[in-house]
Amino acid sequence: MSDDLDHVDPERLSFEQLVAALEALTDRLASGQIGIEEAADLYEQAERLHGLASQRLARVQARIEALGTTPPG
Repeated sequence: MSDDLDHVDPERLSFEQLVAALEALTDRLASGQIGIEEAADLYEQAERLHGLASQRLARVQARIEALGTTPPG
């Protein structure tokens, strides 16, 4: 993850923080300045962050859909 998020539990990050961490990982991977082992580690971290972000997004979408089916008042 990004340097300020290295010691933070990803489960406690907001959706926006997860996306920012994914962007930082993508930038590091795209830089071409890392070895194959580090690239594999970063890829695994990115998969975990992506999964967490997807779960958060699905939860919010379900909440929004539920609001749309609740009668007003």
